[in-house]
Amino acid sequence: MNISLIKKLPSADEIISRSPLSAAGHSQIARDRQEVKDILAGKDKRLLLIMGPCSAWPHEAVIEYAKRLKRASEPHRDKFKVVLRLYIQKPRTTKGWTGPVNQPDPFLPPDIEKGIEYSRRLMVEVIELGLPIADEAVFTHNARGFIELLSWVAIGARSTEDQEHRIFASAVDCAAGMKNPTSGALDIAGNSIIAAQHPHTAVLDGYQIETGGNEYAHLVLRGGADGPNYAEPHIIRAAEILNKNLVKNPSIIIDASHDNCKVNGVKNPSQQIEVVRSVLLTIARNENARNIVKGFMLESFLQNGAQKVESCSPETIDWNGLSITDPCISWEETEMVLNEIADRLA
Repeated sequence: MNISLIKKLPSADEIISRSPLSAAGHSQIARDRQEVKDILAGKDKRLLLIMGPCSAWPHEAVIEYAKRLKRASEPHRDKFKVVLRLYIQKPRTTKGWTGPVNQPDPFLPPDIEKGIEYSRRLMVEVIELGLPIADEAVFTHNARGFIELLSWVAIGARSTEDQEHRIFASAVDCAAGMKNPTSGALDIAGNSIIAAQHPHTAVLDGYQIETGGNEYAHLVLRGGADGPNYAEPHIIRAAEILNKNLVKNPSIIIDASHDNCKVNGVKNPSQQIEVVRSVLLTIARNENARNIVKGFMLESFLQNGAQKVESCSPETIDWNGLSITDPCISWEETEMVLNEIADRLA
């Protein structure tokens, strides 16, 4: 193979031992996972809000955001359940920074050992603050040490057609959100959910195994090449596909970011707020939409917008919660949209 050995990495058990989770943290994850599943199954009528930075970096800003999100969401916990986006791994369309799990300091060469330590420590710290966390499954071979900490996992738009990611979603214990592909094709998104909900035979750690199937695999609408797909006709069409294929616990999460928040072809983070408002109106007037739309995803950080890490240095980069990947809404906008959602659900 065309590879160069760099260094041997510590085992997952070693990494876990360096940043252990308390017994209370493990109990919290079990409760959070079940509450997320109950929302998707319709047993819990609250909305699910998966929100936070596009990338979980830098550490101090992410922790500050987590503390604010915990305080701001607490008064509304009867209306919605918040899960913090703690994305440690980033898919790239061509090339670029692949997240802190590979390169915890974007100004230094990649160091996966330090990245794993950074990511595990950050995840544990947020859970101990009392927030459930979510991540996107990009590097499935590196899951142990992270996946057991998640209360929700995403299979991204570039991965949803990949068999390995579908099998991974079939095997995990938490709910898995399957995004429509970048083309926006809803039938392909439906296929990924069907695949994730069924068992598969695969290889894991030298063993032939069979996955159990994930009956809480569900659809995430994120827009596509032809534009947004959060409007009422898109929701109804997606619901038809899920119901036609007898998907268990048919559910849709609206990703207010990505192609759903583009204005004239350019991503506008503040447009996420308009997406949420539009969908709230849809579910208020359409019972079928209300029964299948179970929540939202938002990209949100301390500051509005983003900065290009390639154009910065350690001295010029803004370390205070300004995204280095996709642009996010600000904390002030985040607080506003949380209050607005709560008011609409009153």
